[in-house]
Amino acid sequence: MTNFDKKIVCVALCSKGIEPLLEAELDLLGLEIIKQTIGAVKFKGTLRMIYAACLWSRLANRILLELKVFEVATASQIYDGCGEINWEEHFNVDQTISVGFSGSSSFIKNSLYASQLVKDAVVDRFRRLTGLRPSVDPVQSDISIHGKLKRGSLSVMLDLSGKSLHRRGYRKFNVNAPLKENLAAALLLRSNWSGIAANGGGLIDPMCGCGTLIIEAAMIAADIAPGLMRQRFAFTAWSAHDTKIWEEVVSDAEQRRKIGLLRLRQEILGYDSDPRAVGFAKKNIQEIGLQKKISVEIKPVSHLQKPKSETGLVITNPPYGERIGEVSSLKQVYQQFGQRLQLHFGKWRAAVLSGNSVLARELDLTPTRQYQFSNGSIPCKLFLFDDMHSKSAAIKYRIDARRSPKEMTAGTSMVVNRLVKNKRRLSPWLKKNNITCYRLYDADLPEYSAAIDIYGQFIHVQEYYAPHTIARSIAQKRFHELRDAVASFAPESTEKTFYKVRSRQRGTDQYTRIGNGHGKPLIISEGSARFEINLGNYVDSGIFLDHRKMRRIIGAEAVGKRFLNLFCYTASATVMAALNGALSSLSCDMSSTYIEWARRNFQLNKLAIDRHKLLKVDCLEWLRNKTKSMEYFDIILLDPPTFSNSKKMSVSFDIQRDHEAIIRAAAKRLAPCGTLYFSNNFRKFKMSPNLTDRFLVENMTSETLDVDFRRNPRIHNAWRIKHKI
Repeated sequence: MTNFDKKIVCVALCSKGIEPLLEAELDLLGLEIIKQTIGAVKFKGTLRMIYAACLWSRLANRILLELKVFEVATASQIYDGCGEINWEEHFNVDQTISVGFSGSSSFIKNSLYASQLVKDAVVDRFRRLTGLRPSVDPVQSDISIHGKLKRGSLSVMLDLSGKSLHRRGYRKFNVNAPLKENLAAALLLRSNWSGIAANGGGLIDPMCGCGTLIIEAAMIAADIAPGLMRQRFAFTAWSAHDTKIWEEVVSDAEQRRKIGLLRLRQEILGYDSDPRAVGFAKKNIQEIGLQKKISVEIKPVSHLQKPKSETGLVITNPPYGERIGEVSSLKQVYQQFGQRLQLHFGKWRAAVLSGNSVLARELDLTPTRQYQFSNGSIPCKLFLFDDMHSKSAAIKYRIDARRSPKEMTAGTSMVVNRLVKNKRRLSPWLKKNNITCYRLYDADLPEYSAAIDIYGQFIHVQEYYAPHTIARSIAQKRFHELRDAVASFAPESTEKTFYKVRSRQRGTDQYTRIGNGHGKPLIISEGSARFEINLGNYVDSGIFLDHRKMRRIIGAEAVGKRFLNLFCYTASATVMAALNGALSSLSCDMSSTYIEWARRNFQLNKLAIDRHKLLKVDCLEWLRNKTKSMEYFDIILLDPPTFSNSKKMSVSFDIQRDHEAIIRAAAKRLAPCGTLYFSNNFRKFKMSPNLTDRFLVENMTSETLDVDFRRNPRIHNAWRIKHKI
């Protein structure tokens, strides 16, 4: 019998667009991610972990056990390779089998032929070993085998789930075109329902149909495993199935369900104008036993109002107008929905899945984010809205504000034109890469020396302190013109614009609060990561936008690596490394403020704190300390300040003077084949020739400058450093 106490490799299948969410879900379940591909995530874990994945995955369609992966160049090699698999270790001859196959090549044109080859290899092996052969049942087999051929590589897998995992068992009554349960869960997770629910927010689906979204929302909020109602999983027919372990996993889930239901206090409401749909929703809710936790009523969208909860999520999957003539009649529904959101849900988030962009525009709202999904065969977008102000009114206001150039000074007009030009140039790149936080302007006009950063609906303006050669009155006039230009460019963001004067930060200045301290934390996204920023209370926002590509580079290399982040600030690079599969990490900074900020970033992204550690320490002192059990790292990010004489540090630090010593010290912690990324913001920085003699040193600054920072190639300099071997 094969030993399944050790980690085994599996593949979780999902719909296109759900892969990043599925990877994050499996990671939270403690599984080790191997790679993410289109429609699938490969991972490994113990038998207990695999059971947990089958029971707890809200997003996967199926979970398959990988038996063998091998190269094939002929049809006979498929037969031979499959015949070498120890099928007798996985099931016995008395059980029925079915075989599915996907993929094609020059020698496999027909998937039915390929599945026949696999089936023949299986039954022939049993016949050789036992004199008997298992029967084939294509409809309801005990054992289901899957073959996948791609680029000459054949993966042979055993289905552990059985019927698709989206079939939870509660949806007995359906209306037309219901959402699959795992797509509904994906929409909720993309909309951050988990975070909203954790903060006491409510949820409404104003067009709930048979209730899939509201049921899945309640299951997430109450910590209910989606597979608890399923009658059967395919692994129960697998020879390696361990009933004791499985019963323990189920028992744990049942206990969590009891606790979760006791704690569930959030308002979860469903409405629909169709009495038949409301009746079906109530029956499905009763089927899963959530009738005391979910309320459903007959109510048209035109009567939608905010419930008791001050914050929450309005999420829905409205009709797309698939039938001829429906679009024109549905426009009014979308318009009414958008109007109700604008009137009553100012502090809520809205999430709308639509397969019709024409109808989606009728909401008259500006989406904060958009995500691609597929609802069956229909390509759709999930639109997230955090700003419930009318889009058309904002556009009209902006046009009106720009119609009177005579009221602007020449300087203000010049800055407005530059902002418009920059936004037009950046827009295709921003849209293609789904970037919402970027630098719009960086002293493009020397007289108006400031950096203007966009964070979704918020604007962060930092004026560079004018040199003594410019009269203060002139500097103040230019700053007022700059403010007028920003207000004219984005009138809808006037109350969401933060202004600061940036000068060289000395000592502890960079850690000190500024202004009146009323800046509220905001949550932004970068790729799959989420970060807390604060535009009002500190000089910096909490994330260095110019390091976006550096974070991406580190993330791409982090799979299975040990990562050290020195002078980590809010540890955004660590978050990116961890989400991309870093084995472990250590992030160091001497500021209590930033270490706590980093901790909140870790919590936002649900990082495992046992593998990803934070250390409040003087990085220079820590590097100087030599211990017998020194830990080595595969990737190190060293991003020190240009200058520091903080009282917390034993000595002052100057990047030009001290960079050689600090790089040498960091390199002692670098694994033999590791990479040290060194970055700083000193415009006149020169790398010591002693280091280029000792290490492989490469200036990679141009690699780390994203499109929005290429206007200022001296924003930072970056280096890739390796040991000479």
